[in-house]
Amino acid sequence: MPAGGVHFRVWAPRRKKVEVTLDSGAAIALERDAEGYFAGLAPQAGDGSRYRFRLDGGDAFPDPASRFQPDGPHGPSQVVDPARFPWTDFAWRGVALEGQVIYEMHIGTFTREGTWAAAAREVAELAAAGITAVEVMPVADFPGRFGWGYDGVGLFAPVAIYGEPDDFRRFVDEAHRAGLGVILDVVYNHIGPDGNYLKQFSEDYFTSRYENEWGEAINYDGENSAPVREWVASNAAYWAHEYHLDGLRLDATQQICDASAEHIMAALTRSMRAAARGRGVIVVAENERQETVLARPVERGGYGLDALWNDDFHHSTRAALTGRHEAYYSDYRGKPQEFISAVKYGYLYQGQSYSWQKQRRGTPAWGLRPAQFVAYIQNHDQISNSGRGERLHQIASPGRYRAMTALLLLGPATPMLFQGQEFAASSPFHFFADHRSELAELVRQGRAQFLSQFPSLAQPEMRAYLFDPSDIATFERAKLDFEERKSHAPIYEMHKDLLRLRREEPVFRAQRPGGLDGAVLSDEAFVLRFFGEDGDDRLLLVNLGGDLHCNPAPEPLLAPPENRLWELLWSSEDPRYGGSGTPPVDGEENWRLPGFAAVAMRPRERHD
Repeated sequence: MPAGGVHFRVWAPRRKKVEVTLDSGAAIALERDAEGYFAGLAPQAGDGSRYRFRLDGGDAFPDPASRFQPDGPHGPSQVVDPARFPWTDFAWRGVALEGQVIYEMHIGTFTREGTWAAAAREVAELAAAGITAVEVMPVADFPGRFGWGYDGVGLFAPVAIYGEPDDFRRFVDEAHRAGLGVILDVVYNHIGPDGNYLKQFSEDYFTSRYENEWGEAINYDGENSAPVREWVASNAAYWAHEYHLDGLRLDATQQICDASAEHIMAALTRSMRAAARGRGVIVVAENERQETVLARPVERGGYGLDALWNDDFHHSTRAALTGRHEAYYSDYRGKPQEFISAVKYGYLYQGQSYSWQKQRRGTPAWGLRPAQFVAYIQNHDQISNSGRGERLHQIASPGRYRAMTALLLLGPATPMLFQGQEFAASSPFHFFADHRSELAELVRQGRAQFLSQFPSLAQPEMRAYLFDPSDIATFERAKLDFEERKSHAPIYEMHKDLLRLRREEPVFRAQRPGGLDGAVLSDEAFVLRFFGEDGDDRLLLVNLGGDLHCNPAPEPLLAPPENRLWELLWSSEDPRYGGSGTPPVDGEENWRLPGFAAVAMRPRERHD
């Protein structure tokens, strides 16, 4: 922002005249260049000024790159001076992928207040629990009083319902002070329907060359696509530069279509890294097709992203803990070999036939590191897609749930928890969106139609349990109650202990490629052996069935290192976690695994 005014610039190639209209009533004409950009200085404007762009002397619209929309996407844009915030994170060097424990967070429901300021007060507790990075669900400006954020229309404008831009910056600053990175969930696959004025500036923001599940596809490779690519790549850089963010999570990348020589995902990742100026940033993709090219280096033909969400791990977990194989869980059984393969290879489907979609699914993942797969047993989508919005601990047996949590938090992938998961939050998480009446009805119908792929949820008796997304009560129910950290202390302590093990035990911390192997012990039990230095190995045994006596036990992975014996390191049946105690596991009667449990073992010197 130059002294004595504000410089404005906007791409509007279909227009002949563009003016900035200020809240003071002043109107400043902008000059057009050969590429359709209009630019100019408004001496009367300053930090906090509200403005719109008047097009061809007619209606005026918000800025497509507005830094703030204080009255929502239909109101005026507001000038924000990004240099005024007093950052204190000068020593912060960003994040690297290895070693992260991610925590997915929705600002509106993470606290009762639903604000950046309230969330900032909790980051120290998250860090103390063992979280290393929070992943904030989308905050790009969207209409209404509440929403998930995936129908955003203001890519550069943090939605006003959570606070002002500096409140977001203060949240990031406080997170860095506590040792937490901050990753932002961003949507570059479509623009929301309400408050989307982009076509008033140019039809070329969108293209009909590709189909899109949620509206018009964004034009990344067609005629006049260069300014659209600049708009998105500069958005990625903006979050690193002006908000000090440590990474992005790219939503539904299978719907980001681009045949350019440099894919837009590679371009925006490069742009963000440059803007971080030496700080470490990570870019993670959700990709339903499981296309591993996204996470391969650019020099090897990839897009250069860091990591991929692993739905396969979640789906196997869900099948194991609930016994249900409906809809997109159809190709998963939750059996031991699935979990062994998931921790060793990442995706389960890397090109095999996939009956649910009646086509092949996935691409080979050879060469990707374990940390490049983000594993979870819950996230915002999957909790909501349960119909009732129930958390997994509410529909699985306690023992199995504790055992699966151990696999998640000690496994070599990058683990992710959904807000409140660490203390078994009782609050449901349904889909919610505060749209105008006619759009709200379409969303309500669309949501019911989506859930009807599950035969159980399509039954008439279940309709009463499908909450209305536009009802504010649906939103309010999702808010966490931090008093449950105390009332649910056993499960909270278990999560903290597991994350401490992950952090302090070098073998669990390593995430080394090829650093473990596994074997099936029964139809519902398996062992993972993590290889350490000089035989300092660790075992994780998971039993999702009843008590198991392995006698004989002809499995070499169970053999202790030379001149050593196994001893118990950790058990999900610890009474402190609500368990029933753990009898000797490797004793005179060979291996005995408690039912519905997980145990970790370490070697000790043998004295006999």
